[in-house]
Amino acid sequence: MSKFNRDVTFSSATEEWETPQDIFDYCNEHEGPLTLDVCATHADAKCLNYITKEQDGLKQNWSGKWCWMNPPYGNEIKHWIKKAYLSSLKPGTKVVCLLPARTDTKWFHEYCTKGRIWFIRGRLKFGGAQNSAPFPSMVVIFHFNEGQKDE
Repeated sequence: MSKFNRDVTFSSATEEWETPQDIFDYCNEHEGPLTLDVCATHADAKCLNYITKEQDGLKQNWSGKWCWMNPPYGNEIKHWIKKAYLSSLKPGTKVVCLLPARTDTKWFHEYCTKGRIWFIRGRLKFGGAQNSAPFPSMVVIFHFNEGQKDE
């Protein structure tokens, strides 16, 4: 994944970071086709089918879908990652997640380590930001049918 554009937008005023198009395109090509964006806005949805904040993706059924997830990066991120993992245990469900690489967190050890992890070299620029993000990023793929650890 070293060929990604690292010119990422930075704003500490929000927990929402718009997915860089090249990251999504790479994941869609290598892990897709991804058909449902579970954390989108009307302006930045990466898939034709998407769930907005108002629809609350945590309350929706992701079963049988190949999902893209770039969740809000605040305290509720643990709920999104748990939902992604548990959803992936259902037949036909895959969830590809763009996440901050916070390897010291409980959610990383409880869930992310059960999937496949790609650490992204360098810092991403999200959306239209002028600066790179203040944190490293990773992609975590949850797909039980592909040897994901069920513990």
